[in-house]
Amino acid sequence: MALQTGDRAPEIKADGFQLSKLRGKKVVVFFFPKANTSGCTKEACEFRDASSSFAKKNTEIIGVSPDQTGPQQKWAKEYGLKFTLVPDPTHAIAEAYGVWKEKSMYGRKYMGIERSTFLVDAKGKIAAVFPKVKVVGHAAKVLEAVGPGF
Repeated sequence: MALQTGDRAPEIKADGFQLSKLRGKKVVVFFFPKANTSGCTKEACEFRDASSSFAKKNTEIIGVSPDQTGPQQKWAKEYGLKFTLVPDPTHAIAEAYGVWKEKSMYGRKYMGIERSTFLVDAKGKIAAVFPKVKVVGHAAKVLEAVGPGF
């Protein structure tokens, strides 16, 4: 069952990070397929470039992918990504958020991340869902949704 606006956000707990410790802040949780690939890098860099605008709105940015910690951290260093990256190699977090899906490329079917973003409000509830994200301009759309009324 897909998460919807108003649902409690599933806990994210990995590598010392815990989503519930951010209560009182808004949180952007964006799921991406693989660190250091072109689309994921473009998306992460858009969030990086908008990070000060998110911070002014009391909003944290969290990126989740099935990568291990090492590749995520190397990628973060290379591109100056200052927000938290959460490794999900068992895809348990992606499954809890309903974004671990069957995909198809060149006729081959496989399981992977459906690029998606969730806004979590200060009380830990889903405030907005962005499924099947198109990378270009996505961070700006999310920032707009965070807006003052969020």
